[in-house]
Amino acid sequence: MLYDVTMKIGYGYEVPVSGARHVVRVQPLTLPGIQRMIAGSISFHPTPEERSDFIDFFGNPAVEINYRAPHETMEIRMQARVQVESPVLQADFSPALNKVAEEISGCWTLEPESPHHFLPESPRLPTSPEIAAWARSLVTPEMSLREVATLICSRIHSEFTYVPGATKVDTPAPVAFRIRKGVCQDFAHIMILALRALGIPAGYVSGYLRTLPPPGKERLEGADAMHAWVRVWCGRSTGWMEWDPTNNMMAGSDHIRAGFGRDYADVAPVIGILKSYGGHTTLQSVDVAPVKA
Repeated sequence: MLYDVTMKIGYGYEVPVSGARHVVRVQPLTLPGIQRMIAGSISFHPTPEERSDFIDFFGNPAVEINYRAPHETMEIRMQARVQVESPVLQADFSPALNKVAEEISGCWTLEPESPHHFLPESPRLPTSPEIAAWARSLVTPEMSLREVATLICSRIHSEFTYVPGATKVDTPAPVAFRIRKGVCQDFAHIMILALRALGIPAGYVSGYLRTLPPPGKERLEGADAMHAWVRVWCGRSTGWMEWDPTNNMMAGSDHIRAGFGRDYADVAPVIGILKSYGGHTTLQSVDVAPVKA
């Protein structure tokens, strides 16, 4: 599938900001055999005094900007044309759950794709005993890692309700777990914690969903903003696979990846600091439009 992706994030400040520094991660990735960004750009208004484009540890494109002049608003605009390949689902060669520790011990690398980065606690995801107990109640030791991930994805979709506004960006995953409500970020964090509690490496994926559903199908949840789902390490022979618990599906040609990390903190679209006080408003819009051949 070929897509044109447009994303805008706008900030309005109650009191003019006298200085600011931000790191922005919103540009689609190029992943051999999975997706390719054909062309893309990120622009800012007002134009920052300093700009530096770089690739972070996990291979995500990022832009660091610095403002020294006062400003009352800021807008980030990203445009990209992206080719996404349709995944080919192969036979399940992932190891059994009771063999995963042995599989991980056989990995002698600390490269960004190493499962060792995605098993311990991470900045936004400390251990949760209640999510761990819930996960252990669902599985058996003989289940394959792919079966476990599929089951937990399905249970999150059936037991939790997608309710924008029920949580905030900094709501801890155990809180969303207790109220059984939230958005894609919450569901991804809960699934990651559940899998890690079982000894399965899991990470966070930030990206976009197509906004136009196929004929006769319902529109996917989370398509008006940046979306989040989960990548799961399924053993040395299979590698990483991705599940979307918000929509109870494996990530496919509707999913456009913009960042990989241990949790939201690693791939937040915008992080930074401001010299100001008072509140601010935020507006975000995303459009993912298929390009006709």
